[in-house]
Amino acid sequence: MRTATAVVLLLVGYYHAPLDRPLTVTTAVLFIGALMLGVLVVGLEVRAILSSPIPMVKAVRVLALGLPLLLVLFAATYITVDGQQADAFSEPLSRTDGLYFTVTTFATVGYGDISPQTELTRALVTVQMLVGLVAVGVIAKLVLGAARMAKQRNTAADRVSEG
Repeated sequence: MRTATAVVLLLVGYYHAPLDRPLTVTTAVLFIGALMLGVLVVGLEVRAILSSPIPMVKAVRVLALGLPLLLVLFAATYITVDGQQADAFSEPLSRTDGLYFTVTTFATVGYGDISPQTELTRALVTVQMLVGLVAVGVIAKLVLGAARMAKQRNTAADRVSEG
């Protein structure tokens, strides 16, 4: 329930965040900082999984919140860029359009109805694709691997206490 509530709050924040700020170096630093914060949170969560008595549940919670967070971060970036550059995408983006484009890119569906039109937006979409590959591959492996290790440790501890 906590994870679902957090995802709902994340979406509410996305729809109400002031994403109309000008594109500056500060905006880029905030975007990179948010990505780095996400990496830090995943690292801390992996440590928490390793010490959790219910590691698989914790791992699923991390993934269930981490992926929506990543998607919302990119959607917010696209909305910010689109608000500053009229030709950034093939059509103006609403908040829902930005989220839709982000999810279709992440899912590698790419219907083609919305597409990046400038060098900046193509670069951002390329970064999203690469980060998405890392998120699905490496992060999932780390989180689930940590859960597996903790589960094995807990099973071994149970055997010791029984024997």
